[in-house]
Amino acid sequence: MSNMKLYTGQIQAVAEKGICIVDITDRIKEIVRKSEVQTGSLHATCIGSTGSLTCIEFEPGVVSDLARTINELAPPGREYEHEKAWHDGNGHSHVQAALIGPSLVIPVRSGRCALGTWQQVVVINHDIRPRTRNVEISIMGVV
Repeated sequence: MSNMKLYTGQIQAVAEKGICIVDITDRIKEIVRKSEVQTGSLHATCIGSTGSLTCIEFEPGVVSDLARTINELAPPGREYEHEKAWHDGNGHSHVQAALIGPSLVIPVRSGRCALGTWQQVVVINHDIRPRTRNVEISIMGVV
């Protein structure tokens, strides 16, 4: 008989001021290994309103293309209502993070993340200052 399990963990990613894209794939895979879950789902959420989480091919060209496109969608120089209230210079950071989103779900199959060969998990710091981004992990499934 199979047993269900819930396993939790956390990853911290030190990131320079935004846009800074950090590959956390190996750390995600290690948490899956430790969980002993064979079939299930990994849920990952970047904590904070100026950070996001996604999958890309983590190579310099794609990283550069993604950063440029994010800045085109919500450019730092635009007037944001957030600035009128807080005057902290990061209105664009909040909008950028919201466009990408804070969470991912990754299937776990045969005790491994079901990711493509060229697919890596990245956390993105959009803020105007360096941040340590916390990513909360929950893995649910059959051991």
